[in-house]
Amino acid sequence: MPDSPRPPTLASLHRLVLVALLGFASGLPLALTGQAMQAWLSQDGLDIKTIGFLSLVGLPYTFKFLWAPLLDRVDLPGLSRRRGWLVLSQLALAAALWAMAGVSPSGELALFGGLAVLVAFLSATQDAVYDAYRSDLLPPRERGLGASLNTMGYRLAMILSGGVALIWTDPAQGNGWGWPDVYRLMAGLMAGAAVLSAFALPGLPRPPERHTPVRRDLLGFLAVAAAAALGYLATRAGFDAAQGLFATSLAERPALKGWVDLGVLLLGIGFTLPLAAWAARRARFETLLSGLGDYFRQPGAAAMLVFIVLYKLGDAFAGALMTPFLLQSMAFPPAEVGLVNKVLGLWLTILGALLGGALMLRIGLWRALMLFGVLQMASNLGFWWLAVHGRGALPGLVVPAFDLGFVHLATPTPVDGGLLLVIALENLSGGMGTAAFLAFLMSLTTQAFSATQFAMLSAFASVGRVWVGPLAGVLAGAIGWPVFFIVSTVVALPALGLLWWLRAPVRALEVPAGPPPADD
Repeated sequence: MPDSPRPPTLASLHRLVLVALLGFASGLPLALTGQAMQAWLSQDGLDIKTIGFLSLVGLPYTFKFLWAPLLDRVDLPGLSRRRGWLVLSQLALAAALWAMAGVSPSGELALFGGLAVLVAFLSATQDAVYDAYRSDLLPPRERGLGASLNTMGYRLAMILSGGVALIWTDPAQGNGWGWPDVYRLMAGLMAGAAVLSAFALPGLPRPPERHTPVRRDLLGFLAVAAAAALGYLATRAGFDAAQGLFATSLAERPALKGWVDLGVLLLGIGFTLPLAAWAARRARFETLLSGLGDYFRQPGAAAMLVFIVLYKLGDAFAGALMTPFLLQSMAFPPAEVGLVNKVLGLWLTILGALLGGALMLRIGLWRALMLFGVLQMASNLGFWWLAVHGRGALPGLVVPAFDLGFVHLATPTPVDGGLLLVIALENLSGGMGTAAFLAFLMSLTTQAFSATQFAMLSAFASVGRVWVGPLAGVLAGAIGWPVFFIVSTVVALPALGLLWWLRAPVRALEVPAGPPPADD
C-alpha cells in the first residue's frame, strides 16, 4: 500500500526546504543552455536548423555518468561529503555564465557554442552531485514530496531564467536589458548558491571505504575521457567527409544537409559509446563498473533503463523547439511567450508537481507514473491544435501593465486564449509526470554509488531532451509543425506499454507504511 500522510517534523522540514533551494540552483543554468538560449539565438537571427543542432550543447547531461564515479570516490578537502563538489561546480558555473555574456552568438558562434558546452558540463556536474546528495539525504518516505519540492525549485529557476528573462529582453515591453545582462545576473545567483551550499547544508555520513585505490578510478576516467575525445574527433572528421562526399547533392538540395548531419552524428555516437565502454573495462574503472553492476542486479534493471529513456520522450519531442515554434512560426511577441509559456506555464508546472506528489501518497508510484504519462501524451495534441488553428481561435485576455521592480510590462499585453489553454494543459501534466518520474529514479539508487547510478539514470532520462533537438529541427522543417506534433504524441505510446509490463518491479519500489525515520 502507498504511504499514509504524516505531519512533517522539524528535521524533515529542514531537509525539504534545502531540497527546494538546491532544486532552484539546479534549474537555473538549464534554461540558459536550453530555451532561454534558443530565444537569444532566435532574436539574433539564427535559422531553425542551426538552433536545433545547437541543442547538442546539452550533451554533457547525457554523459555525466562517466565522471560521476569520481564524485562518489573523491571528496574535496574542507567540506563534508558532496558539499565540496557542489560549491566548486557552482562557483565555476558563475564564472562560465559571466564569460558567455560577453560573446555574440551571430558573430562568434563557435566560441559561444563552446562556452555553452562548458556551462552544460558544469551544470551536469552540479546535478550529479545534487542528485546524489538528495537521494542520500531524504529517507524513502520523503522522496515523493521531496521530488515535488525539487521540481518546484527547479521550475521557479526556469521561470526566472526562461520566462522573466524574456520579458526583460522584449524590445517593446521590457526594461531595456539584453541577453548579456540576463546571463550576468544569473552568474551572480549561482555565486549565491555556492555560499548556501558551503554553509547551510547538513553533512552526510561517508560510506565504508572500498579497497580499490582512487588512482585506478582516476586512470579509468582518463581512459574514458580519451575514448570520448577520439569519438568526437572521428565524428568531426565524418562531418567533413560527408560534406565532400555529398557536395553536389547538397548544392542542389540544401535541405538534405540536416539529414546528412544527423546521420553522421548517429554514426559518431554508435562509434563513441562502445569505445568508451571498452576503455572503462580495460582501465578497470572500478567505481563506474561496480556502480553499474550494482544497479543491473536489480530485477528488470535493463527494461527500466529503456523505460527511463521513453517516459519523457514524447514530452521532450514536443518541447525541443517550443521557443522557436512560438516566436518564429506562430509569431507571438517575446513578452507574451514569456508571460504564458515561461511564467504562467512554469507556475502551473509547480502546481502540477505538488499535486503529483500529493497524489502519489494516495495512489502509489506505479499508478502515478501511468496516469501522469497518459496526461503528458494527451497534452501534445494541444500543440497540434494550436499549429493548425493558429492565433485567435479562442478568446484571450489582456494582462495590464505592471511594475514589480524586478520585472515590468510597459503597456497592456494581449494573451492568446488558445496559447493559454495549451500551455496550461501541457505544464500541469508535465509537472505531475516529472514529480513521479524523479521519485522513481531516486528509488533505484543505493548510497554507496548514488552519484554514479543517479547520473546514469538521469543521463538516460535526458536522452530525449538533448538528442531529439537535431532531429526535431530537421523533421519540423520537412513535415511541418502539425504533423510534427502528431509524431510527438505517437512517440509517447511505447513508454506506457512498457510501464504496464513492468508493473510488478515498479510496485515493489513503493515504500510500505511503517514507523517514521529514526532521526525524526
